[in-house]
Amino acid sequence: MASAAESGGAASVAAIVDNRSAVGELPMMIAINGKFTSQRLTGVQRVAHELTYALCRLLPTHESPMLLVPRDYLDDQVSPWVSRRVVPRFRGVLWEQLALPFAANGRTLLSLCNVGPMLMRRQVLMIHDAAIFDLPEGYSAKFRLWYRFSFALLKRNVRHILTVSAFSKARIAAQLGVSPDNISVIRNGVDHLDRVVSDYSILNRLNVEPDGFVLIVGSLAPGKNLARVLDAIALLARDRSGPKFVIAGGKNVKIFGTEARDDGAAPENIVWAGYVTDGELKALYERAACFVFPSLYEGFGLPPLEAMYCGCPVIASREGALPEVCGDFALYCDARSAEDIAAKIAHLMGDADARQTMRVRGREHAQKFRWKEAATDLLRVLRGLE
Repeated sequence: MASAAESGGAASVAAIVDNRSAVGELPMMIAINGKFTSQRLTGVQRVAHELTYALCRLLPTHESPMLLVPRDYLDDQVSPWVSRRVVPRFRGVLWEQLALPFAANGRTLLSLCNVGPMLMRRQVLMIHDAAIFDLPEGYSAKFRLWYRFSFALLKRNVRHILTVSAFSKARIAAQLGVSPDNISVIRNGVDHLDRVVSDYSILNRLNVEPDGFVLIVGSLAPGKNLARVLDAIALLARDRSGPKFVIAGGKNVKIFGTEARDDGAAPENIVWAGYVTDGELKALYERAACFVFPSLYEGFGLPPLEAMYCGCPVIASREGALPEVCGDFALYCDARSAEDIAAKIAHLMGDADARQTMRVRGREHAQKFRWKEAATDLLRVLRGLE
């Protein structure tokens, strides 16, 4: 993670005893598929890093999972709490499919990023959503073909499937033809932000004032619905005294195809921030008047929860798992109506009292989502497979 130094020192003996009594003995020796350590840190990789870190903090050293990483892993992203072993042969897909199963050496492999070794049976796999089936237009043909082929084999071979929400559990069961009894929900945490130091210099760089801008985080992938957000901003741009709109994030043409492209006709009140560091993003969450997330599909929806954790009012769609995650603490919009998105932004920007109420209530809600609890739930699932 691009974050501040890890908080706290070594866990006390008493804390370890308390943790072990909460989750019981680790039911099996665990290895973690560390392919994600060689990848750029996005949502799925974030979950893998945080669950790995939380598992290793939760357990004493002799029971700690072993993180198996390729030779091109990014050392600065792996916490010093995590025991790792470099598996040097191959890279990328070949590393995961050929070298990793042998390196696991009889341990149960925990694959946290949608795909693992397709022929390995001693494996627990986390699939974050069923978007590749439910929203195929959001992915390139090559990417769709690879994932559908992978899932066809993995669903037959893995011991158990994990996912991140009740919504994703239902969709994975339906699309893969897997019994819901073979799928467990492990909700994401959000308290990784406690280790991030806010970098407020981003406000000067982007020339925005606290409580004077609307924040949007996401890529130009069709499912993130940025085109309608731009249409909504254009509707609001008639009011020249209105807020600025900061858009942070980017696109991955290799995954999402070539249809998603920058809109050169965007209104002048849009500030394109591009990729930002964790510290810059936290500062934007903390100083934005509100956060807009009208996604067309979410298996969980970590960005709006991060915004709430930082005290930022959230406008979100009712699609996917967003109502499940955001509860009654977001203002909901119609993701398919630029007019409704614009109306919700105008309403919230015009009511400072409502924004303050949402800041307080949203922060309280987000505090319930913690990585230690996620890791504890994961250990209970693994113990049940013994």
